[in-house]
Amino acid sequence: MAEFEYDLFVIGAGSGGVRASRVSAAHGARVAVAEEYRVGGTCVIRGCVPKKLLIFGAHFAEDLKDARRFGWDVPDCRFDWATLRDNVLADVDRLNGLYTQTLHNNQVEVFNERATVSGPNEVTLASGRKVSAKHILIATGAHPLVPEFPGSELGITSNEVFHLDKLPRRVLIAGGGYIANEFAGIFNELGSHVTLVNRTDVILRGYDHSIRDRLLQISITKGIDFRFHSEFRRIEKLESGALRVELSKFEPIEVDGVLFATGRKPNTRGLGLEDVGVEIDDLGAIKVDDENRSSVDSIFAVGDVTNRVQLTPVAIREGQAFADTIFGNKPHKVDYSCIPNAVFSHPPMAGVGMTESEAKNKLGSIAVYQSDFRAMKNVLADRHERALYKMICEGNTGRVVGLHMIGPDAPEILQAAAVAVKAGLTKDAFDQTVALHPTMAEELVLLK
Repeated sequence: MAEFEYDLFVIGAGSGGVRASRVSAAHGARVAVAEEYRVGGTCVIRGCVPKKLLIFGAHFAEDLKDARRFGWDVPDCRFDWATLRDNVLADVDRLNGLYTQTLHNNQVEVFNERATVSGPNEVTLASGRKVSAKHILIATGAHPLVPEFPGSELGITSNEVFHLDKLPRRVLIAGGGYIANEFAGIFNELGSHVTLVNRTDVILRGYDHSIRDRLLQISITKGIDFRFHSEFRRIEKLESGALRVELSKFEPIEVDGVLFATGRKPNTRGLGLEDVGVEIDDLGAIKVDDENRSSVDSIFAVGDVTNRVQLTPVAIREGQAFADTIFGNKPHKVDYSCIPNAVFSHPPMAGVGMTESEAKNKLGSIAVYQSDFRAMKNVLADRHERALYKMICEGNTGRVVGLHMIGPDAPEILQAAAVAVKAGLTKDAFDQTVALHPTMAEELVLLK
């Protein structure tokens, strides 16, 4: 008889949990995973994937207008929210099925119920069944934070936004991070009047100041209202069904919906972790070492529940590293340096490496090169929106330590350029590369 029923029991079938489960099983481990909602996690079910599909849909608002300048006789078009919503949700269903199939194909046993930790090597399922495992992996992700004030329950989060019955004619978005700015762009393009409220006057904290300032300028030009240095006082529902929102430093505003995008909190509550000795930090995240091990030797954690870097590709790499290290005899650790990032705003932003401020603080001597231009397509479309590319280099060596950009297709362009930054290439290596003309990406090898 085996000492444990499973070599690995995973709680949470999101990006990190699914990768860890299937790779561990491929290495020969007996694996089970418990998921209380749907296989795929935040990214696939209620995050980056359905949100990106909404962004694609929103882009047609500008594309249809621009098409007329390119000779297309495009009539005035009516947008139908229900069609986009239902098609997006159908694709989420498809992905949920594929992720589930992947687990089954790798002989991973799936329990469609909540699981909690009841011992260093024991998990208790919602059905009451207790399961033993040599290793337990927590991959439960995080959930949106909702601030507490009178009437806050009348708002929604990014979890619910994909299921709206109708598009709000007027929407207030709370927050200044990437989720807030992405949904501000989506709603604005789809025809809603958007007001974004933030406690400070800085959006997208941590991003290069030139790039985020450019997004703010463009967003204001597109008609998005910003109310800075303001906090919520109260929300009340009117007889008309609208919401009356009271804010500090501003007059009350009447809207049809409030979306909270004010941060995310790790899902550790009620898992029984502290009862078995797993250390949790003040934000509710599981404390782990660089091998994803918690304070209990048999219990590990990956992804947003650790609050290291809340990005899907990072969770996937952590899941892969865990599986290879524990079961694959290929120990390795995740390198958290030079992680590329993107904000799928309108227009999108992307960056990798140090910002100008970070480089000045860490390196002292730096050189900054940039290109501020109108995209070729925008010129003919008579759209005055300008792109901005920025390269930060170490002063003495010319090594590229940061690349940041805003403009059409910026994330697609940056993915390849991030390889150069990660490899430690110099500005001279970019300069010696022949431009691919006419493209937006060629600006990277023409920076002055």
